[in-house]
Amino acid sequence: MNLIGEYLRARRELIRPEDVGLRDNCHRRVPGLRRDELAMLAGISTEYYTRLEQGRDRRPSPQVLAAIARALGLDEDATAHLHALGAPQAPRRRPEGVRPGVRSLLAAWHGTPAYVQGPFQDVLAANRLAVSLSPIFAPGGNILRSVLLDPAAQEFLPGWPERVGSLVAALRVMVGPDVDDPRLTELVGELSVKSDLFRRLWSRHDAKPHPGGGVHHLRHPMVGDLELQYEKFAVTGAAGQLLVVYHARPGSPSADALALLGSLPAEPADRAAPRRQADSAR
Repeated sequence: MNLIGEYLRARRELIRPEDVGLRDNCHRRVPGLRRDELAMLAGISTEYYTRLEQGRDRRPSPQVLAAIARALGLDEDATAHLHALGAPQAPRRRPEGVRPGVRSLLAAWHGTPAYVQGPFQDVLAANRLAVSLSPIFAPGGNILRSVLLDPAAQEFLPGWPERVGSLVAALRVMVGPDVDDPRLTELVGELSVKSDLFRRLWSRHDAKPHPGGGVHHLRHPMVGDLELQYEKFAVTGAAGQLLVVYHARPGSPSADALALLGSLPAEPADRAAPRRQADSAR
């Protein structure tokens, strides 16, 4: 698979000539920049750039990749992704379970929603309050799939279409050159068939890591609107796993809503998983 070529073509087609100081003669046969225009901006030959995009040269030097990144106007994250695609491919990651200590930590946080997700945004473990907050956090589900295909998840996440873009870009970063992983192939195949939005975003090849923290505005069907801060932590020794923790400002209405939510009966995460896995298989 020509990973670099696919990425460069997708990014090249997103650039308007006038954005990089070139004249648009309105007679273009392709969207965005032509190969010769990008090669000129990068200071390399058109012949070499064409070989690179066609997959006939798959090991460009870091200097060449840096020049192309500048010509494409890539930010730091996208540039790092381009360099990762040009590096020798690392061994395929092995599926990893959540360590018992991490599971114990989740269970001990009675008033704090928290869950662990894998590199493809599969939910691997969650505490009771996270599942009460939303079924999309139940183990066995997939965050991206839920947000794209589950109407209840979309109600829970106001402005969800904008969030999907960041989820897709984060998936690109986590995957890197390992695009033939069977789990990724399954997920991308399903979402490409079922979601026009995913298909469009995935074809852009945007790449940006998960933000380390921020604020999410959520809408729960029982306790109403919530404004929760979140933090994401890499789980040491478990490639691609992230621990995601939500918390409310002390004394805020959202803190009261979380406390109320914690007092309500909730379906255990281990019983929610089989139902969501069966739904995913449909």
